[in-house]
Amino acid sequence: MLGTVLIHTLLFGMLILVGFSTPPAPESEEGILVNFGTGETGIGDIEPSPPAFREESQAPPVKEIITPSSSKSVSKTKEDPLLTQNTEEAPAVKKPDPEAVKKKLERIEADKKIKEQLEAERVERNRKEAEEKKIAAEQKRESDIMNRTKNALANSQNRGTSSTGEGVAGGPGNQGDPNGSIYSKVRGTGSGLGTQGTGTGGPGGTGGISYSLQGRGFQALPSPKYDYQGEGRVVVEVSVDRSGKVVQATPGTKGSTTLDEYLLKVAKEAALEARFEVKQDAPAIQKGFITYNFKLK
Repeated sequence: MLGTVLIHTLLFGMLILVGFSTPPAPESEEGILVNFGTGETGIGDIEPSPPAFREESQAPPVKEIITPSSSKSVSKTKEDPLLTQNTEEAPAVKKPDPEAVKKKLERIEADKKIKEQLEAERVERNRKEAEEKKIAAEQKRESDIMNRTKNALANSQNRGTSSTGEGVAGGPGNQGDPNGSIYSKVRGTGSGLGTQGTGTGGPGGTGGISYSLQGRGFQALPSPKYDYQGEGRVVVEVSVDRSGKVVQATPGTKGSTTLDEYLLKVAKEAALEARFEVKQDAPAIQKGFITYNFKLK
C-alpha cells in the first residue's frame, strides 16, 4: 500500500509539472505561389513575353452612294425642314373688365373709410368715458375730503352736547349748505320760511331755493312755475358746464321729502333754466344740487 501510494503521488506530480501545450501559431501564414497565365492550358518552361500593344484601327469611312432616288429624297428633305416647337403654347388669358376692377377698388376704399370712422368713434367714446370717470373720481375724492373735515370739525364743536340738528326752517336735520362752514349762522341762499327767509324764496308757492355748486355762484335761479296744492322739498341734481349752463337735471334725489310727479316736473324745468357763474378752470361737467321747498298757498 505504501508503494502504491508513493507511485501514484509521483505520477500525479509529473502530471502537474509536465503538461500538453499548443505550439505557437506562425507569425504570417504562407500560401502557394501560382504562375501567371492567361488560360487554363499550356506547355513549356519559359514564360512567354506579353503581346505588343496595338492601337485599334479605325474603320475607313464609308462612302455614300447617292442614287437618283436617294438624291430626290435628300433634296426633298432639304427643301422641307422638320418643324419643331421648343415652348408650349400659353393658354389664352382673359382680360379683366376695367369697370369691374374700378367698382371693386371703390368698394374696398369705402370699406376702409367705414372702418376708419368706426375706429375713430370707438377711440372718442373711450376718451369721453375715461374723462367722465376721472371727473367723477376727482369729485368723489374732494367730497370725501370735505365730508371728513366737516365731520371732524362738527364732532369737535358738539362734543359733550346732545344736539341732533340745527337751523331755523323747522323740522329735523342740519340746515345749511354742504359747502358752508359750521361756524356760520347764515343758512344758505335758500334758508328761511317762505317770504320770511334769507334765501331766494318768495311769492309763488316756494318756501325757498338753495343750491350747492362748489366754488361757483349763481346768475339766475328762477322759481318753479306751478299752480298746485302740494308741498314738500325737491332736491334736483344738476350737471353744469364751464359756461354755467345746466345741461342735465335729475329731480327727486337724496334729501327730497316728496315724490309728487307734478312737483318733480316743475322743479326739473326750473333747474334747467338756472344759470351759474362762468368758470373756465372748472371740470367739464360739474355736479351740484338745487333744492326747492314747496309750501301750500
